[in-house]
Amino acid sequence: MQQQGCVCTFSGNDSWVILSPIEQSIKRKIESVGVPLKDWDIQINYGIKTGFNDAFIITTEKREEILAACRDRDERTRTAELIRPILRGRDIKRYDYDWAGLWLIATFPARHYDIEKYPAVKEYLLSIGIEKLEQTGKTHIVKGEAVKARKKTNNKWFETQDSINYWDDFSKPKIVYREIGLTMDACMVPSNWMINNKLYMITGNHLNHLLNYLNSKLFNRIILPSANITGGKGVDFMSGIRVPLPNQCDLQCNETEVDNILYRFYALSSQEIAFIDAQ
Repeated sequence: MQQQGCVCTFSGNDSWVILSPIEQSIKRKIESVGVPLKDWDIQINYGIKTGFNDAFIITTEKREEILAACRDRDERTRTAELIRPILRGRDIKRYDYDWAGLWLIATFPARHYDIEKYPAVKEYLLSIGIEKLEQTGKTHIVKGEAVKARKKTNNKWFETQDSINYWDDFSKPKIVYREIGLTMDACMVPSNWMINNKLYMITGNHLNHLLNYLNSKLFNRIILPSANITGGKGVDFMSGIRVPLPNQCDLQCNETEVDNILYRFYALSSQEIAFIDAQ
């Protein structure tokens, strides 16, 4: 303990993390410049809570079955638009994602869908059992067994669980990253792709610049550890991170160049650079 000990001053009301002297030095340099993400023209939101993933997240085969059951071309077109590809936490990699061929029946409450316009979807969902899908919080007895409905909300039985006011952000290009993890592993995800509630997304301006910063060695090895200690990479943590704007330090470059650009921008010493690279 004596050999590994370090002196830290815990002043102020901000969250804290125990750092070695060299880590403290690097962190001070990082926090001395840049603009907190809460002041950027971006939005940070979590993914979709269906309340019943087994019903609303389906395979490609099931999607094709539902589309094949549509009565005409118009219904098929509407239904294909409603069922969108979805990514889970385990699918997200650094600068990439590995889609598992899963789809979301994206009946967001805020969209006020008329399920009668989607008879093939209605038929599929009813085959699951309306007692399981209704959002009443009640327990039903079905064929002698207790069946628990989804939690009580004001939403309809065919809708996803939580009402959110940012449903249209899912239809935009976005940075996506896991809520929990020792590394950031952020990637860009195209428009109209959905994410589950194990993931966060960032929409808005300067996304490529921000993506490179979040995937950098400096961010992952100096800033991110405090998130893992304080409970995840949610809005509260991310909003306070100070990131240089593109006009201060342009990171829209090859990922291999990002770290060296940041080292120069923050005027890190050779010892500090060696410390980060060795982690």
